[in-house]
Amino acid sequence: MNSDNKSDFGSFRSIFWPIHRHELKVVVPMLLMLFLTCFNYSILKNLKDVMVVTAKASGGEVIPFIKVWAMLPMAVLSAYIFTKLSNRYSQEKVYYIIIWGFLIAYAVFGFIVYPFRESLELSGFASTLETILPVGAKGFVAMVRHWTFTFFYVMCELWSSIVLTVLFWGFANEITKVKDARRWYSLLSVVASFSAVIAGIMGNFFSNLEYNPYLPFGHDAWEQTIMEVVLAVILVGLAIMATFWWLNRYVLTSPDYVDLHRSNKAFRVKKKQSLRESFSMLSKSKYLICIAVLVVAYNLTINLVEVVWKDQLKELYPNRDDYFIYLSNVTILLGLISAFASFFIGKIIARFGWTKTALVAPTIMLVTALGFFGFIFCREYVGDAALAFMGMTPLALAVMFGGAQNCLSKAAKYSVFDSTKEMAFIP
Repeated sequence: MNSDNKSDFGSFRSIFWPIHRHELKVVVPMLLMLFLTCFNYSILKNLKDVMVVTAKASGGEVIPFIKVWAMLPMAVLSAYIFTKLSNRYSQEKVYYIIIWGFLIAYAVFGFIVYPFRESLELSGFASTLETILPVGAKGFVAMVRHWTFTFFYVMCELWSSIVLTVLFWGFANEITKVKDARRWYSLLSVVASFSAVIAGIMGNFFSNLEYNPYLPFGHDAWEQTIMEVVLAVILVGLAIMATFWWLNRYVLTSPDYVDLHRSNKAFRVKKKQSLRESFSMLSKSKYLICIAVLVVAYNLTINLVEVVWKDQLKELYPNRDDYFIYLSNVTILLGLISAFASFFIGKIIARFGWTKTALVAPTIMLVTALGFFGFIFCREYVGDAALAFMGMTPLALAVMFGGAQNCLSKAAKYSVFDSTKEMAFIP
């Protein structure tokens, strides 16, 4: 039997489960690892936004400052640490060390730092900065004042870039044969989307729990919510390591995978190009220039809208639980739309062609962004009409369009944008 041939399956199975029975021992644990890793990413992503945006004297404007002044240095430091670990330890040990590091950081924040957050705040220093810096630096002051929340935000973001992108996908790419990649990876994309749905549901579940005086932690309902989410993340992290251990011990030792897998060997860390060499190579390739423009334009657009939307969301839902619930609902919708699109993206490209399919993502972003900013800028003019015809305030409509923009644009990114972008590498 040819394991890379989809004709081995029926029309239904070729879309929803193109996996042979002898592949289950590898594919199912991989799916579980990806599901759990993406679950942590999704629920932490919502929690970190609630932390920094709803903090005292803070708002959506703090996010760009965190990404520049905290995320960027920490990303460089993380890459350095990962390189050092990879040169010293085996792949399997690096996997365990890094995940343990993240879990310990989350536990320390949830059970030690957060309960004493007010004592740890740099309020005096932040007040001094307010007198020196211009009003536009309000986000920077909030980042410094709530440095504990900034630390948590950065650690949550790094889970995506280090654990998901570097560790999991590096491992998956290593043990997946080229002839199997097309079948397996389409399924991995769907599982990643469904993990967002479950993360959103669990976020709602934790937020709706009332304060329980019998729990040994938390002084109010929100503090208990944070600690419950952290506990869930830790348990999921342990499950990831257990699955990874089982794969290495009982599956990847077979002759079919022993040549592909190198768990007992060190990572092969490739020599990176300098910044000048990277730009030189980029300038010589029209394909790379176009792809770079696509990626930069997408990320710039989504971040510009997202910052304003999250600030408007705070105005509509000043309560942290309500804010967390709304973000969880958006995550559920994002997961459902992404999963649905992932099943059919291949057929859509085949039927409508690359150009029309590639235009889907920017069109969605343009329409929803116009609606979002339109209701923000014209709030005082459309207030009565919005209430009369839709029963919603302009602020609620703006938040709704912002949520739609965030949800649909990210779903388009994960399905349509990523697929067409990768195809653009082929001249």
